[in-house]
Amino acid sequence: MSIVGVSLVLILLGLLGWIVINANKLGQNFKENLEVQVYLRENISPKDSAALVEYITAQPYTKSYKFMTKDLAKQQFMADGNTDWAGILDKNPLPASVDFKIRSEYANLDSLNKVKTDLSQNLSVSEVHFNKVLVSNLSDMIRRISIILLAVAVAISIAVIILIDNTIRLAMFSNRFLIKTMQMVGATRGFIARPMDIKAVRNGAISGIIAIGVILGVIFATETWVLPEIKALRDYTLLSSLFIIIVLLGICISFISTHRSVIKYLKMKLDDLY
Repeated sequence: MSIVGVSLVLILLGLLGWIVINANKLGQNFKENLEVQVYLRENISPKDSAALVEYITAQPYTKSYKFMTKDLAKQQFMADGNTDWAGILDKNPLPASVDFKIRSEYANLDSLNKVKTDLSQNLSVSEVHFNKVLVSNLSDMIRRISIILLAVAVAISIAVIILIDNTIRLAMFSNRFLIKTMQMVGATRGFIARPMDIKAVRNGAISGIIAIGVILGVIFATETWVLPEIKALRDYTLLSSLFIIIVLLGICISFISTHRSVIKYLKMKLDDLY
């Protein structure tokens, strides 16, 4: 029963951890979809255009880029449902541009303003544009969600520790007379506590493995039938770290709670055990 109780609590903690991981990955994906448009001046040479592209791609904030020629810009303009200007203008008024997506750590107003200032100093650039309102709103939303998830994670982690501790202590309560009897016939504390500590470590590991199996089942079921899109957010490194933490938490809390209960009953008088 202690294994089942600890497993259920670890499952709750693991599912919360999985939600936090996906929320962070989703926020990172949103940030890395922010795009900066660097518009080129008219009539610059292909050599200058290539140099600008090379400079942008070499910067640490660039995740991916696309070079938009004037013809491609016109095709995009027409694809958006706009009217052709062929009967009014005799040349393409749209500028060529380098459109690049930034890395998530640079998706804030301070960093993007520095990027804009840096690129604006290039003689081949006429204008640098990004959606300031979107960046600001996205940063605020992610910050609020992160604070809420952190508060929930801390609260549930504390509850998990308390619940596991109470579960183990309740399980040890039924062994209090056995512990006291061994002490009365001359067994040392180490001799009494050692097998129970080993059993606690084993049970904690089993609980963690059971919890991981259930969590994996929930993850695969969610990615297969409920939200297939969430599969793109899967991060094997973070999931592996989460599973290791679950097993270690189950082992550590089970061991500490068991050992503390054994010492507690060894120190108690026989009459107090009743």
